[in-house]
Amino acid sequence: MTTDATGTTTGTTGSGTTASGPVAPESTVTDEAVGSLAGTADPRLRDLLTGLVRHLHAFARETRLTQEEWEKAVAFLTRTGQTCTDTRQEFILLSDVLGLSMLVETINGDRAAGATESTVLGPFHMTESPARELGADIDLVGGGEPCVVSGRVLSRDGTPLPGAVIDVWQADGNGFYDVQRPDVQPPGNGRGLFTADAEGRFWFRTCVPSPYPIPTDGPVGGLLRATGRHPYRPAHVHFIASAEGHVPVTTHIFVAGTDYLDSDAVFAVKPSLVKDFARTDDPSLAGEFGVENPFRHARFDLVLERS
Repeated sequence: MTTDATGTTTGTTGSGTTASGPVAPESTVTDEAVGSLAGTADPRLRDLLTGLVRHLHAFARETRLTQEEWEKAVAFLTRTGQTCTDTRQEFILLSDVLGLSMLVETINGDRAAGATESTVLGPFHMTESPARELGADIDLVGGGEPCVVSGRVLSRDGTPLPGAVIDVWQADGNGFYDVQRPDVQPPGNGRGLFTADAEGRFWFRTCVPSPYPIPTDGPVGGLLRATGRHPYRPAHVHFIASAEGHVPVTTHIFVAGTDYLDSDAVFAVKPSLVKDFARTDDPSLAGEFGVENPFRHARFDLVLERS
């Protein structure tokens, strides 16, 4: 006896038939797998698992998945899990390069008009950013072109949000995050946790980020090579901004004119997030930010919607 997804019970004769006649074994196993989820107490979990089973089974039928291919897929996922560490998240990287991270962000990132657009978290928000004073330099190793990033955190109606928290992280001038090269970069390099001033303003010193390849020494790199894709991301700085009574936003700013803006390996570029890192030689501005001329300056306001 089997119970299908609708709860209907049918009898089997033991040779791929039911009391009403022959059945398709492929459909039967799908219905039985879905039926086994009927007792899931959490309705949302039941819906998610039911959809997952149905789509996975449909994929296997549509592609006529072979046993050898299935075994290779299991081995690939096993290697992906084994590659993860406290400072590396290969599964997020896999989700990123398949476009799933950006799809989920897009589904859930429907912002009100005027609010800063969100984008993917990325695989390198793996360690806590150190608290820093406004104006601090997050580039602890040097070697890149000096830069200042400044802006305000605002509510959608333009009201400044004093005390807003801005979490920042980026790669160094050579395209590596601190967790990738702990023998070269001190912990916290390229990272900072800032608190906006009474007017919602924030600013910090850093280096101009550069395009860089996502890690290719693991299973995800093998997948990119197998599909003839490049691993590069355009130059960018990550942000998470939050303020009381408002919806946090996870976003980037991308350096205008950088390579790979039209072919980001993780599909995360949005036109509103491409910003000019303008070269400036303004003595008063240099004095205000505590840098030497000339330097690059990027202005970026983070606009949050009310929760």
